[in-house]
This record gives sequence, C-alpha cells and structure tokens, in this order.
Amino acid sequence: MVVDVQERLAPAIAHSSAVQETIKKLLRAAGELSVPCVFTEQYPKGLGPTLEPVRQSATDASVVSKMTFSAARETAFMERLEAVQRRQLLICGMETHVCVLQTALDLKAQGYEVYLAADACGSRDPMQKELGLTRMRQEGIRLVTAEMVLFEWLERAGTEDFRSLLEMIK
Repeated sequence: MVVDVQERLAPAIAHSSAVQETIKKLLRAAGELSVPCVFTEQYPKGLGPTLEPVRQSATDASVVSKMTFSAARETAFMERLEAVQRRQLLICGMETHVCVLQTALDLKAQGYEVYLAADACGSRDPMQKELGLTRMRQEGIRLVTAEMVLFEWLERAGTEDFRSLLEMIK
C-alpha cells in the first residue's frame, strides 16, 4: 500500500524525489508480479490527489480517500484490504511518523503481518522519519528496503520475471 503521496504534501518531504523513485520502482515490480496495490489519499480536497507519475507506475491500483490518519480506521480501506485477501502488507508513503506509522500500528494490532519499505517513506523533517521508524521497529513492524522486497518477491534468478526486473534493480 502507498500512503498519501499527494501533490501538495510530496514537495515538502525531505528527499522527496528519491522516495518517489523508490515507490515507483516497487509499484512497477508489483504490477509485473501481480501484487495488488492500493493508494490512500489524506483529505484530497486539501492535499490534492496522488502524484500522477507515482499513480501511473501502478498497473491496477485502487485509491481510497481518508480523513483519519490511520487508513485502518476507514471502512472503505478495510473493505478493499479484505477483498485482496492478503495477510502480509508492505507499506510505504508519507508521512512516516503520522499516517504511515498509525496505519502500520493499527494493521499490526488487527493481526496483519506488516512490513515497511523504509527507503520508500518520507517525512518533512528527517528526525521525525527516524523516530517514526524507531517506533515502528519497537512495535514489531518489520523494516525492509525496496531491494530486499524485490528479491524476496522474485525468489530466484534466471526466470522471466527476474530478467524483466533486472534493469530496475540495477
């Protein structure tokens, strides 16, 4: 899931371009490997929609608008998540110490196995991101990198999927 990578928020995020590129890489790989994706948008009337280049990187993703900081407290999001029928979740997005954190903690409390792509998350203030990551780690959220995820999704070299994603990994 991609949390709140929106037009009016993204420019304020520290290292925003690098975070966006990492998210796009994960989305392209997810599309090639048929991993379902969902975007959340925090108050899109005020923060705007998901950034178009990020959204275009997903082949088949739904978008859920929210007013709560935790997506897990929105009925529409939880219905979408239940429809996917997955208990493992990979989360990335903005802001690490607010919406990403609260969503991850709530989903873990509901019994989901939650992974956070740390290099695909950002906050306006780098210290806030680091403290958000520390808190999630302390609460049992598994911190990973996009590259770790890609290789775990691929499982082995020498396959068509591996060859198609190799350029992205390099």
